[in-house]
Amino acid sequence: MRVDLRWLHTSWMDIVFARDQSNSVVENRKPESTGGAAAYHLWSALGMLVLTVVYPLFVLGLATRFYAHRIDRFTAGLGFAGVAVFSVFVWGLFSAATYISPIAFEGFVAVVVAGVVATISAVLALYFRRLDGRASTVVVAYPLGVTAIFLPPVVASLYSPTLASIVFPSSTSLAIWILNNILDVAGIAAFIRASFELQGVAYVGMWFSLAIPVGWFLGSLVTLVDGVRDSGGPHHVDDGGSKLY
Repeated sequence: MRVDLRWLHTSWMDIVFARDQSNSVVENRKPESTGGAAAYHLWSALGMLVLTVVYPLFVLGLATRFYAHRIDRFTAGLGFAGVAVFSVFVWGLFSAATYISPIAFEGFVAVVVAGVVATISAVLALYFRRLDGRASTVVVAYPLGVTAIFLPPVVASLYSPTLASIVFPSSTSLAIWILNNILDVAGIAAFIRASFELQGVAYVGMWFSLAIPVGWFLGSLVTLVDGVRDSGGPHHVDDGGSKLY
């Protein structure tokens, strides 16, 4: 982590105070004039403030990138047919579990339908991932991937008291936070509160809608990480076990 932050801060300083190619020590780039030194320290402090916000997101992007690449390698080896069969197997087991559980029969049917949607989403995610260009991956593949993973459990929670006790309170808290902090502009939050009630299938609609921005957010973080890695950061692990690069 220390190496990561040191390199990121050095890169930030390079934006305004270009590194002296004859000496790579950061301190030797400090201007000698009083005004230049003040600007140097101000820019350095601003960089630390920016890193305080950006670095946690960067770590999240690294984790997302790590698991996304593992999933990508796994699905690439399976191919389209393999992904479909694997998804059917996983969500088939989940559907079978709901069938033998106390969940009502209509709940079992709903989970099966959600599993079918998840399988289609998984195959489409692989298709758009294989298309050339980062845009199709971020804009389409990531939201479809989020849908493929989270849709069936959310649907099952509509009929399972055990799952509902976990999913619904968390969903309600998340919905309130989004309305109060993100959508509380131009009357959007008030319109949603007046037009919709968060119960029943509305939870499915909520999570299905969230899959799009969540997918975009995660895809953008991975793109940021790839961009920083390609820019020439350190590629070793420090004593603290950092694997940022």
